[in-house]
Amino acid sequence: MKVDLISEHADPLAAVGGVDSGGQNVYVAALAVALAERGHSVVIHTRRSSESQPGSVRLAPGVTVEYVRAGPAVPVPKDDLPPYMPEFTERLAASWAGRRPDVVHAHFWMSGQAALSAAAGIPVVQTFHALGTVKRRWQGEADTSPAHRIDTERELGLRADAVLATCSDEVSELRSMGIPEQRIAVVPCGVDLSAFCPDGPVAPRTGRKTVLSIGRMVPRKGVDTVIAAMRRLPDADLVIAGGGPDDEEADRLRELARAYGLDHRVHVIGSVPRHHVPALMRSADVVVTVPWYEPFGMVPVEAMACGVPVVASAVGGHLDTVAGCGVLVPPRRPRALARALRSVLGDPDRRAALGAAGARRARERYGWPCVAERTEAVYTQVIDGKVCRLAALGG
Repeated sequence: MKVDLISEHADPLAAVGGVDSGGQNVYVAALAVALAERGHSVVIHTRRSSESQPGSVRLAPGVTVEYVRAGPAVPVPKDDLPPYMPEFTERLAASWAGRRPDVVHAHFWMSGQAALSAAAGIPVVQTFHALGTVKRRWQGEADTSPAHRIDTERELGLRADAVLATCSDEVSELRSMGIPEQRIAVVPCGVDLSAFCPDGPVAPRTGRKTVLSIGRMVPRKGVDTVIAAMRRLPDADLVIAGGGPDDEEADRLRELARAYGLDHRVHVIGSVPRHHVPALMRSADVVVTVPWYEPFGMVPVEAMACGVPVVASAVGGHLDTVAGCGVLVPPRRPRALARALRSVLGDPDRRAALGAAGARRARERYGWPCVAERTEAVYTQVIDGKVCRLAALGG
């Protein structure tokens, strides 16, 4: 089938780790490749953010990235993109007038808004990746989302032919928004099991116990909680990866470490090339990820696939992925986090058992071929005009 993926702000070819560049970028690229490997023709539409970007790029056999002109060809924070979405929508409609896909899969709420406006009868599947209701709940006045986001997401959930939720917690959120459960299928994010696996290169170690935090540099990821917890772990080092040399959040975290007297044990190393991430994870004794909220959370699954034990906050997708094979703690609770880290770092047998359990779960549930197969099943149902019993596809 011909599948078009819409990812208005998350360029699948962009380097990850920035404020608006993270799991969605990885997800869209990996899903596209996995669908193409199943024989489908995939086009990804994303907003052009640089004059140097060509009109289209071949990402992989069967996968093309189309850069859509919408607004200035410069990076724009995703929350500032709504004024440019009408132009994005017009260009999508023009593209589909010449090449009509069998199904459209929108990623994030603005992509869904554009897709439904331009689709003209083409089935639309929606993945939110993050919900405005959850963001507003946790960030309050710091939430920079447009005022109409939550109402728009509710409308998208009711109008799309199907909604793909990445975890069971998201299903509960969608139901509370009034979206019928029979329109929702649970299909998790995936992991590249050929790259993220227990065997492979290992990044250099200091010789001390190492805690690794890796991901986007935004306050809601809770890295400051990890730094606070390190005050109670005098025999361990913390490596923080993500962001860039001029990243404001990275600067804030460095200053926090200095204020705690931990600058000799907390190492903020900046962005790490994607292909070096598995080796960095294998070098850690434990990977910690304690965001305030998390729609899915690809970092813990990648660490699990590497056979590294995970300590994560008991939120969102972590309740599906980490529970039972890692350690869950309340978000924003440094003392609870310190206790959990101490229990894992101090027990080699437990570390080994958690690492093995995580690797087993990652292999069984989260390989991209499996995720693509389940996504394809949803596509087939909406193309056939069936929207009932979608939830049965989850698991």
